[in-house]
Amino acid sequence: MQLLGGLLLCLGLLPWGILGASDDKTKLANRTIERTISLRTHSIYAPYIDQDLQNRWWDFGADAYVNTNKHVRLTRNKPSQMGWLWTRLPVTASNFVVEVEFKIGGDSSHLYGDGLAIWLTKGRAEPGPVFGSPDNFEGLGVFLDTYANSRHAYSFPRIVGMSGDGKTPYDLAHDGDANSIGACSANYRRTNVATKLKITYLKDAYLNVKIQYKAWDDWTECFTVPGFVLPNAPYLGFSAMTGDVADNHDIISVTTYSAILSNPDAQRDKIGARVSPKASAATSWTWPVLKLFFGVGVIAGLLYAYKTYVLTQASGRRFDDFVTGGKKMAGFGGGLYGNSKRF
Repeated sequence: MQLLGGLLLCLGLLPWGILGASDDKTKLANRTIERTISLRTHSIYAPYIDQDLQNRWWDFGADAYVNTNKHVRLTRNKPSQMGWLWTRLPVTASNFVVEVEFKIGGDSSHLYGDGLAIWLTKGRAEPGPVFGSPDNFEGLGVFLDTYANSRHAYSFPRIVGMSGDGKTPYDLAHDGDANSIGACSANYRRTNVATKLKITYLKDAYLNVKIQYKAWDDWTECFTVPGFVLPNAPYLGFSAMTGDVADNHDIISVTTYSAILSNPDAQRDKIGARVSPKASAATSWTWPVLKLFFGVGVIAGLLYAYKTYVLTQASGRRFDDFVTGGKKMAGFGGGLYGNSKRF
């Protein structure tokens, strides 16, 4: 009975423990990112260029230059600078994650600007007045704005998201207030830890922006936009600009991942409109219950066979007599193995 109790306990704990264990995968918009695949064509890191002093996947221009040991510097800490870094190929993945390590800083502790922009747009690699890129863009702009052009109730530096339709200009005078789809204040300038921004996009369903600036692997939520729609196959780019005030604006690395969504969640999304919550709950409980009964049946059968074997041995009968019903099996009748005595 102790053996039975122990086996039942193990059986009871294992399936329920496995099914109830918390999963550390990222839950986004009722979906789960099961795994990610790095996109080499949309990632860049030191030394940034190949033996021909070029990069086959990226272009940079205007005042931007490459320090192969440190960064791609979009602007130096000088007035009236402008630089950009763009992918040569569009992002074709439906769901993706872009993680950017950047650095913004300079000599001044009170007057600095203007800021850095991250782009996912139909156009690419053109100069303009919006953080070094054209106005009236089509797609997504995420602006790391370090200089306030007007008075606000919130503090700077600031992160502002804008969805461009190709016609609406950026509200430069009010630092994007009229265009903002989400924003947050974060002191990411001149930090003691690596500053990173993470953009997660699920096609036509979800946009999320997080920033790391307080401590390593400590991500702070900035904003989330449900139902966000990007243009098909946007280009990924970065630009920065300085005016009368200035800063160094550096891109340390860019890592882009294609996000693979888990199959169970994808199926649930497809049939969720047809299946009632009660039916879904019943289905989710069926498999664990079947596993439990199957396990109990197997253990009960093993215990019955073992108990019968012990009783047979105690009565002086051989176990193979029990199995064959007391009849001699062919090839084992007579001789040494025909003797029912035990050694």
